[in-house]
Amino acid sequence: QVQLVESGGGLVQTGGSLRLSCAASGSGFKINDMAWYRQASGKQRELVARIVSSRINYADFVKGRFSISRDNAKNTLYLQMNSLKPEDTAVYYCNAGATTTTYQIYWGQGTQVTVSS
Repeated sequence: QVQLVESGGGLVQTGGSLRLSCAASGSGFKINDMAWYRQASGKQRELVARIVSSRINYADFVKGRFSISRDNAKNTLYLQMNSLKPEDTAVYYCNAGATTTTYQIYWGQGTQVTVSS
């Protein structure tokens, strides 16, 4: 089993910045890919950014504002969010594809990001 714990969410004004972290823990696992998703109230969960090896993909709505990175030694994923907008308000979830005995998808519990206008 792999546990993902997010941190770094909070309340910020429009134009501000936040940095989210996601720490993976467990035993006998290898993380293959990691991503950030978000879900605004009343909307479907959507992909924000994904990192697979050295390949990074961003949703169009965050390009140029958000940056995803990963510290493999610490099994930690980051999301630097700059120039935040009220429409970025959502619960942000960490996602990881990891292999223990088999490949499985894991989710964190989510961290709330609220951007005030």
